[in-house]
Amino acid sequence: MPKHDKKYTFFYLKSCDTCLKILKQLPQNKLNLVNIKEYPLKAEQLEYLHSFSHSYESLFNFRAQKLKLLTAQEKPVGEEDFKKYLLEDYTYLKRPVIVVEDKIFIGNSPQNIEQLKIELLANE
Repeated sequence: MPKHDKKYTFFYLKSCDTCLKILKQLPQNKLNLVNIKEYPLKAEQLEYLHSFSHSYESLFNFRAQKLKLLTAQEKPVGEEDFKKYLLEDYTYLKRPVIVVEDKIFIGNSPQNIEQLKIELLANE
């Protein structure tokens, strides 16, 4: 596992063009990068992210290809299901997830990324 400073952590997928595009816009020297394919989320990391988001569902990638392969009975419906799937496979984590100080930024919406940039600049 790469060095993990919990204050500034960028959870991403190295093969995700959107994640890489966002990463190029940020001061990389401030961020500890965690490629979730190489270093899948551990239970304590997921709990750490949950402590900010207060919801496993908010961390869940509903566009994951693997989700489409599940039967209706297998699909997650509650927090425990979301937690289980997030720990089973990296593709279920919405990307990117960035923790800056005591704030979490989940996903790649333009508004989210702008808020992230503002937060990073404020913490220089």
